Amino acid sequence: MDGFGIRIEGLSKRYGEGDTAVDALKDVNMTVAPGEVVGLIGPSGSGKSTLLKCLGAVIEPTTGKMTLGDEVIYDNGWKIPDLRALRRDRIGFVFQAPYLIPFLDVIDNVALLPMLAGRPNGESRKRALELLEALDVGHRAKAQPSQLSGGEQQRVAIARALANQPPVILADEPTAPLDSERALSVVRILNQMAQQFNTAIIVVTHDEKIIPTFKRIYHIRDGKTFEEKGLALN
Repeated sequence: MDGFGIRIEGLSKRYGEGDTAVDALKDVNMTVAPGEVVGLIGPSGSGKSTLLKCLGAVIEPTTGKMTLGDEVIYDNGWKIPDLRALRRDRIGFVFQAPYLIPFLDVIDNVALLPMLAGRPNGESRKRALELLEALDVGHRAKAQPSQLSGGEQQRVAIARALANQPPVILADEPTAPLDSERALSVVRILNQMAQQFNTAIIVVTHDEKIIPTFKRIYHIRDGKTFEEKGLALN
């Protein structure tokens, strides 16, 4: 597809100063197109979490440039005045644990973000139900999170990540707690959602079951990235 959902150029992150300084990221370059799901893999301590936190505007890089869609969000300093709104409206997050709000039913868990962004309750709940139905959990809309299976909870978490129609989703070990069948189901869903909503998705994973499903993979080691063509055929 034309353009980029995510572009990272020369990104670095240094913790500390002087002799105690640690370079967690070193000249990282990465691109992910709209509608594409890309894997990010590497050993513990390689910089995966730091990179995701920079991309998610949770921590500030030291140098480099990050672009979401056609807008530069960081260029040796933040270019977006409201990082909270950036995270809420333009970046979806899927974590290893679903982190659903236990006292809200499924539909309200998904509708909450659009409501916080100022959309009318009825519109937010309609959008939530459409996403839940697309993810085959629409029949669970009135259930409490505790009544869902692990796979169903992760589907609801994906629906929540899509609720504000973000151009980017960052998924951090989304299949780690799932068995092989459910893990592969989650990856299929992420690919379907990426194409349906033209969303760029980065999946950080150690899960060997799903690595062959990626068409493109970025390895990260000692804070540096290099690209490898994945094994997926379709």
